Amino acid sequence: MDHNEPTNLFSEFPPVSTSTWEEKILADLKGGDYSKKLIWKTDEGFDVKPYYRSEDLAGLEYLNVPPGIAPYVRGPRNDNNDWIVRQEIDSTDISAINIQALNAIQKGAGALGLNVTEVTSHQQISSLLAGIDFQKTLINFTSAKSYPLVLELLVYELSHRGSGRDKIKGSINFDALSYLLLHGDFYISWDHGLEEAEYLLGIVRERIPGFKVININGHYFQNAGSSIVQELAFSLASASEYLACLTNRGAKVDDVAPYMQLSLSIGPVYFMEIAKLRAARLLWTRMVEQYEAKSVQSFRVFIHSTTALWNKSIYDPHVNLLRTTTEGMSAALGNADSVTINPFDISFGKTDETSERIARNQQMIMKEEAYLDKIVDPAAGSYYIENLTHSIAHHAWEMFRDIEARGGMLACVKTGFIQEEIEHSRNKKILNIAQRKTIMLGTNQYPNILESRSEQLQQVAEPEILTPTPYKKLTPFRIASGFEELRLATERFVNKGNKRPEVFLFTIGNLAMLRARAGFASNFFGCAGYDIIDNQGFATVGEGVASALSSGAEILVICSSDEEYPAIVPEIASSIKAPGSKMRLVVAGYPAEHIEIINAAGVVDFIHVRSNLLETLQGYQNMLGIK
Repeated sequence: MDHNEPTNLFSEFPPVSTSTWEEKILADLKGGDYSKKLIWKTDEGFDVKPYYRSEDLAGLEYLNVPPGIAPYVRGPRNDNNDWIVRQEIDSTDISAINIQALNAIQKGAGALGLNVTEVTSHQQISSLLAGIDFQKTLINFTSAKSYPLVLELLVYELSHRGSGRDKIKGSINFDALSYLLLHGDFYISWDHGLEEAEYLLGIVRERIPGFKVININGHYFQNAGSSIVQELAFSLASASEYLACLTNRGAKVDDVAPYMQLSLSIGPVYFMEIAKLRAARLLWTRMVEQYEAKSVQSFRVFIHSTTALWNKSIYDPHVNLLRTTTEGMSAALGNADSVTINPFDISFGKTDETSERIARNQQMIMKEEAYLDKIVDPAAGSYYIENLTHSIAHHAWEMFRDIEARGGMLACVKTGFIQEEIEHSRNKKILNIAQRKTIMLGTNQYPNILESRSEQLQQVAEPEILTPTPYKKLTPFRIASGFEELRLATERFVNKGNKRPEVFLFTIGNLAMLRARAGFASNFFGCAGYDIIDNQGFATVGEGVASALSSGAEILVICSSDEEYPAIVPEIASSIKAPGSKMRLVVAGYPAEHIEIINAAGVVDFIHVRSNLLETLQGYQNMLGIK
């Protein structure tokens, strides 16, 4: 053997066929249901297999297309993956915005999201943008009373500075469809919105071609509860609505599409979100093809990604740092053009300088220490991600076609179809977290019982007065809010001088089972902020009863094995339910074979893995008089 020749180590091993793999898996399952145990049934409407092989890539035509070429599944860049770090600045004080903006730029931000609701004059926009180099920083106006006015003032500022028209890039957040969804009515009318869009497009085409003026706010869909497929399909349908209406009014698709921006949320499902961004570029290309676009820029959509808001918590808030880190990585690996990582404390309603700096630095670490900006399309060739990309694209396109068949996005918003589809998805998510099928650390699992947040949230917002609107609104939500309301109610109950509810764990019998169920019960009631009185295990029922009665706890949870419950539960119940005792008895687990015996002893409360945690805890709150 010539030792100078490269050796393929795997040539010594014979190839293994898919059928051989399947036979081995079935043997290891020992009769278990393959579909139930190994197939992931996604909320997006398709199944994910436990493994993929090269043969699963057959038929995916875009795989042979290099990066930087339509359909851009492999990203818009062919020599790097250097996305732009963007920071949002949400203030109405013009001088404060400018100070924050300059600080953010100095510390790594390459794009800004600016609130310009108070800007109505050239002096104000000049003060807002003072010291900002337009050649190095993307300027995005996220909120304004009048986007045409802001754009005119920006053009005037460019002229005043003597800056060239090609030197500034950025966007304005004009999106009449999102306004309709969020407010339940048009700002003025749909036709007025189209006229405004035409005016904005005219300004940028002639004066600042690097600006995007129609922003497709897909993140609103996910932050209201949509699935990933819904977010992509509804975003695509929104873009198509603008293209259809504006081209019907005489515009050319190549005079509109290049000036549109796609803003998507990045949620917690790591690989799915990577695949979503790749699928978004594929479907955008397919959509503009239908309008017979010719310009390369019509196909090359700019994607801005923002970490999701719906899955962030106020309890154990530093866990949000972990959530936003994986979300930011999904955006980077999915080839986003710009990325906003929201500060970990954004759920409190107001962030601070420290949390904003950390959020910025999360992206800087991804670039400077993890080098995620150096490799073009790092997800390419992954059998798993390529198949996810295909599945998401397929299902989103089918949903998009359904919307088009129903008359388009505007018609579906007017009938409430979009809102109802999202509401259905949101309800599924809420049920999953209530039943702990979805885990949120620190919220519905492993809560920090010693943590207090009511002082940071003393100002309780007045209930919104719901006035009728012509169309159904899209309602943003946070999935943790139900559990947070429980914890806050308990905190405020205690702050008024009441005793914090206590849960006594009556541990007895089989050591392994009593510890497992004691841990389960601690997590269960800890989610409502109750104190837990744990015990190592009692030798006799009498010993445990004496300790329980002296504890003063409001709730007693019996923690043992199913086999021991028929003997010990009646004895415990008869001893605890003495005259004057208000202690509520609960059994950890659900011993189906012994339910009649336990119920006959007067115990009807059970907590187990199939319990609706949120509803159960709400019931105990009512029992304890905690409003």
